[in-house]
Amino acid sequence: MKREAEHYLEEWIHLKRRKPLIIRGARQVGKSTLVRNFAKEHGFDLFEINLELFPNITAFDSLDVDLILRDLEVLIQQRISTNTLIFIDEIQKHPIAITALRYFYEKNPVFRLLQQDHFWK
Repeated sequence: MKREAEHYLEEWIHLKRRKPLIIRGARQVGKSTLVRNFAKEHGFDLFEINLELFPNITAFDSLDVDLILRDLEVLIQQRISTNTLIFIDEIQKHPIAITALRYFYEKNPVFRLLQQDHFWK
């Protein structure tokens, strides 16, 4: 299973116009570890945010990609660049954040955006 997931990430990361990727699975099966190891092995800066820790987050309210990224940078105090892998954990806690994914693809497909939730695919 691990090799299959790693292979899928390899294919996804090389797409020129990649859609944000949602990784689904049961709790405690290694989804976050998979993303962290992938970022490290490929030399990406990992920008990781767990939305469960920010119950009142408003970054996604505007659906404006530039504003979302700027608000997330301020919240986490880390810069996002084109070499950044953005990992949003517990995205299901904020349904508006899932809606915002469409705009990342439409407006700025160069960003590498991964999300994780705990529902079966």
